[in-house]
Amino acid sequence: MSNALGEIPLVHVQNVSKHFGEGETRVDALRDISLKVHPGEVVALLGPSGSGKTTLLNVIGCITEPSNGWVSLDGEVVYDGHWLRSDLRKLRLEKIGFIFQFHNLLPFLSSTDNIAVVLSLAGFDKDESKRRAIELLEYLEVGHRKDAMPANLSGGEAQRVAIARALANRPRIILADEPTAALDSERAGIVMDLLRKVAVEQEAAILAVTHDEKIFNRFDLIFHLRDGRLDDQDI
Repeated sequence: MSNALGEIPLVHVQNVSKHFGEGETRVDALRDISLKVHPGEVVALLGPSGSGKTTLLNVIGCITEPSNGWVSLDGEVVYDGHWLRSDLRKLRLEKIGFIFQFHNLLPFLSSTDNIAVVLSLAGFDKDESKRRAIELLEYLEVGHRKDAMPANLSGGEAQRVAIARALANRPRIILADEPTAALDSERAGIVMDLLRKVAVEQEAAILAVTHDEKIFNRFDLIFHLRDGRLDDQDI
């Protein structure tokens, strides 16, 4: 964990709450959450079903608007009682990469094109998009599968391509929702080692929701959520 004293966190959440509904139907999904994730850190969000893990990940990912609180991403305050950016899609493209339990690769595109399409959305031209995509596949040690279709990839290979896609626009914040749940122990370890490599070499912050006990020892910090509240943290 590379947490230098005074280092500005890439993810900084203060007093964030989120409720759905009002009156008797109100559900408090998050209650006064505060946390920080620094460059180079790989951090887990743990908790039982319904504890608020995915809601918190979606708040940090600028998908779900909090009911109140304050959120800073990569040194920019993005929420302070309301969103401070009008184009949240652009904000996500600039700052955040998403990894999911299932790779969600487009089945009709090759590994390279699954990554290049994200870069095209961000405004890169076709040649630059493909060059960057192949560079990322090589970085994650699946360059030899650059022309393969998703149906022909192993589970571990598909998840590496999905990680490459998440890194396409060079975000410094990676949000992962159960990134190893569909993998066996060996492949899960490989994926976590790759995420560690990304965190250290690209000075990124990685925040993962997980129930996967076989990877608990791979995290710098574990945040425990229960009933929307944050318990003490374990290192």
